[in-house]
Amino acid sequence: MTVMAATGLYPTASLAGIAAGGEAWWQSAVGYQIYPASFADSNGDGIGDIPGIIGKLDYLAELGIGFIWLSPVYASPMVDNGYDISDYRAINPIFGTMADMDRLITQARARNIGIVMDLVVNHTSDQHPWFRAARADRQSPYRDYYIWREQPPAKGSPADIEASFGGSAWRRDPQSGDYYFHLFAPQQPDLNWTNPVLRAEVHAMMNWWLDKGISGFRMDVIDLIGKQPEAGIVADGPELHHYLREMHEATLAERDAVTVGEAWSATPANAPLYSAPERRELSMVFQFDHITQFWDEKLGKWKPKSIDWPKLKATFATWQAALHGKGWNSLFWGNHDLPRAVSRYGDEGEYRVASAKALATALHLMEGTPYIYQGEEIGMTNAGFTRIDQYRDVETLDFHRIQLADGVAEADFLAGARANSRDNARTPMQWSAAPAAGFTSGTPWIAVNANFPHLNVEQDRADPTGVFQHYQSLIALRREHAVIRHGQFRALLPDHPALFAYERKLGSECLLVVVNMSRQDAVIPSAGLPTVQGRDLLTGRAVSTKAGTTLEPYAAFAVWC
Repeated sequence: MTVMAATGLYPTASLAGIAAGGEAWWQSAVGYQIYPASFADSNGDGIGDIPGIIGKLDYLAELGIGFIWLSPVYASPMVDNGYDISDYRAINPIFGTMADMDRLITQARARNIGIVMDLVVNHTSDQHPWFRAARADRQSPYRDYYIWREQPPAKGSPADIEASFGGSAWRRDPQSGDYYFHLFAPQQPDLNWTNPVLRAEVHAMMNWWLDKGISGFRMDVIDLIGKQPEAGIVADGPELHHYLREMHEATLAERDAVTVGEAWSATPANAPLYSAPERRELSMVFQFDHITQFWDEKLGKWKPKSIDWPKLKATFATWQAALHGKGWNSLFWGNHDLPRAVSRYGDEGEYRVASAKALATALHLMEGTPYIYQGEEIGMTNAGFTRIDQYRDVETLDFHRIQLADGVAEADFLAGARANSRDNARTPMQWSAAPAAGFTSGTPWIAVNANFPHLNVEQDRADPTGVFQHYQSLIALRREHAVIRHGQFRALLPDHPALFAYERKLGSECLLVVVNMSRQDAVIPSAGLPTVQGRDLLTGRAVSTKAGTTLEPYAAFAVWC
């Protein structure tokens, strides 16, 4: 019996059925990411927890999601907010107990919602028993679970790699005297995936969780596990896909689970290697072309560029074409590492609600599995922090130190952080206008966004034309119409600076989607769109694509063509 069959989530095809043209349950489902520390606090300690999530399951069921992607709740020193794991088979007490976790899986299943765990196996915490044993004894069998060398690499050599959070990726361990490799914080030593014993340990842990009844894994920076540091290869190493196929056979082959790999190195050319069903690797990947193309060449995310809509539309169109019939897309605007979608792509002010709905329409009606990041369904915005002491994110604090030492002005760094710091997505969920936005009865671990008195779930839900209701409609449409899930995508008006338009076709069905992505009125041009008059599938209002028709700022509709 497969895990998904046991949970009774969706009566769907097996992986073999997918390869033969069937449909997987996760192709009609919508994912919802929960960042546990910031979602709902049940005990007043200011930190969100698993019982808090359980208390909001009815809310998520009403939204209509099919699965929760749960950011790490494992035992952890919390140097990187849980992405530094000290025990893969234990729950961090700040989030609850294993009994709470079992209850979450069961209670979610009763509402037809799967739980997708965050699998962080590129690295562990330096407090993990494996690393403690490795640093204590060079002869320990756990020594080879990590990557060591006696001397640091020569400057300029291929192995002279910089860590993602700044500084060298090689750190001297004072206990053993050798240098270990870490692509992230020094407290996050990288695992050595060339070791088959280590790989077997990871597979056993995955099976342990799958046997508990979870519905799959989101795999953190999974494209890095094939690294070859001595050769200067960090992402997309030559053994990566071998490791993923081996993982699939050891853990996923007989289970109807969903897997999504975070792969910053994924391209339209190599993405089918991950997600083509016949390759038996992953269900899909998170790729980031639509994110990184608007970062500065030197300062990266800390100096973001303005959004160029023709360029962004072209990126989406490329990915839609690259995976149609070959693999599967993931669709997302934001996550725990990225700014709030409305703040980055829409309008935080007068058109916040309209732009939140426009962004949702454009994304959810493409081919792929859409992901909603907590709060996106009510149009939450960036944190709005103005001082460095308001930030909690290790990456933000490290780069603040590094860039100021390199001569970047404090005001310039803070401007970049206000736009792109990971903490923008980590402020507490805004449930109501009550103190601390109804997130906690205590003091939140990170400040609540100051706009919570007028931007919260209670107020949005009270509006029958609110953002939440719009997401409900989009999720329902996806489940109802195969053309949304599997239709051919064709970009329209690719060079238009404001209008995001496309067709979806499957057999005799044709769906036209038109979105004005600007703060100004947009006029339907005389050519480039089919002339259609009908009813918007989302609102029921009459719409037309007749040349000269004016669309209000952030107007969006979907109509049969």
